[in-house]
Amino acid sequence: MVIGIMLALASIITYSYSSLSEWRKARTAGEQLKSVYIAQKSFMADHPTASTSSISSSDLIPYLPGNPGSMPSAQSLNDEDLSINFTVMPPVFELGGSTYDPSDSSEDGLWDSGGL
Repeated sequence: MVIGIMLALASIITYSYSSLSEWRKARTAGEQLKSVYIAQKSFMADHPTASTSSISSSDLIPYLPGNPGSMPSAQSLNDEDLSINFTVMPPVFELGGSTYDPSDSSEDGLWDSGGL
């Protein structure tokens, strides 16, 4: 009976950890998109006649918070590399040419820029 309880607790912990890991990936990705969104808005404030569709990564990198020197990157829940489409406002992650957001909402701050 004690072994059964220990196994049940171990399975609960394993399930909770995988959910927490997925949430952590989503939250980090959302924060990265928010930083790109802030960079977009800062760039557009300095260049009001520029079109969002004509922005390049080299235009945005100097405006990224913390001056990271490169565009942020993220991985999907399946560890696939995601690209940031920064030619739309707010920016979105893309996987294989389509928007990547496995969360239930496009404004929850997970895999998106949220309600900035």
